[in-house]
Amino acid sequence: MDASKYQRMIIGYHGCDKSVTDGVLLKGAKLRKSENDYDWLGKGTYFWEHGPERALEWAQASARINDQSVLGAVIHLGNCFDLLDTAHTQLLAKLYPVYRETCQKLNRTIPKNMPSSGEAHGDLLKRHLDCAVINWVLDLLEKRENCHFHTVRCVFSEDVPVYEGSKIHLKSHIQIAVRDPSTIIGYFKPDLTA
Repeated sequence: MDASKYQRMIIGYHGCDKSVTDGVLLKGAKLRKSENDYDWLGKGTYFWEHGPERALEWAQASARINDQSVLGAVIHLGNCFDLLDTAHTQLLAKLYPVYRETCQKLNRTIPKNMPSSGEAHGDLLKRHLDCAVINWVLDLLEKRENCHFHTVRCVFSEDVPVYEGSKIHLKSHIQIAVRDPSTIIGYFKPDLTA
């Protein structure tokens, strides 16, 4: 597998509580990795690429966040498992049968993507299967080929079509999961008043 580096930077936005933003910006605190078994892109710290309003919207919709905030970050993608690159989507397709066979041999249930509570638009936001497969594939590549991925990137068509018959969806976005925090060059507080 080609382990060439992605020589590009992106601006990412992380929806969170104001205490998290203040901790990172004022005290040098570190963001925690999300390791939920339903995270869309596997384990990592999640950012919306060039989407500060979407990050704020997510924070506002979260029942766990009292004082909604957005933290901006300059991120060097490094060696990115970019699912907008067909080489990586083809690799996932090729390795999924191996993942399935491994689960069967170990007598493990293969997870399924599921709707979140109250979800009416069929997005299957609880991505148990995608999370498990991506984590397994990236762990496998690291062990077998010593290929470490710093970030995972993918587009998600989310929510309802913007008009009848459209394949453009209301909440479509590009999301980044930062697996290696050394790819975060710096943080900033975005101005969301405009």
